[in-house]
Amino acid sequence: MGFAELFLIAVGLSMDAFAVSVCKGLCMKRLNMRQALVIALFFGGFQGLMPLLGWALGTQFERNITPVDHWIAFGLLALIGGKMLWDAFHEDDEELSCPADGKLDLRELVMLAIATSIDALAVGITFAFLRVDIVMSVGLISATTFVLALAGVVVGHRFGARYEKAATIAGGIVLVLIGTKILLEHLGILAL
Repeated sequence: MGFAELFLIAVGLSMDAFAVSVCKGLCMKRLNMRQALVIALFFGGFQGLMPLLGWALGTQFERNITPVDHWIAFGLLALIGGKMLWDAFHEDDEELSCPADGKLDLRELVMLAIATSIDALAVGITFAFLRVDIVMSVGLISATTFVLALAGVVVGHRFGARYEKAATIAGGIVLVLIGTKILLEHLGILAL
């Protein structure tokens, strides 16, 4: 597998993290680059860790992981997206689903990072079969996701500054749709 193919895989794997990062940027009243870097590090780190784990597991657990990875991703994204929607409709306008103190919820960030990187685990298993250079692959996937997640936070912040409640609703819907898309693709109902 060549560099161009690996790069396209990295971009494809990064799209979910980009969309979720946009949602995280929506919560920022003022762009906080330190928080944006933390978000990007979480997504880039998990997106690189998962293919490494998948590669290490190889064929041993393929039949156990692949059948449920889409359910895990769907469940986590639907839960978090649903919570965003609930908060948008049931909280005061000031609160929404964004923390009032502007701090990151690291537990939520870990859940989001895992949910958006589950597919990368399956890709890592495939890498084991194809004898792909795992170090280069993990580095490229991590770096690509880091850059796109950082860009996502900035894009989300710019949009969310004016339309906070609508953007929170849109962010919740996006998370639920991403989870649904992952589920439908893996069930063979949607082929993209």
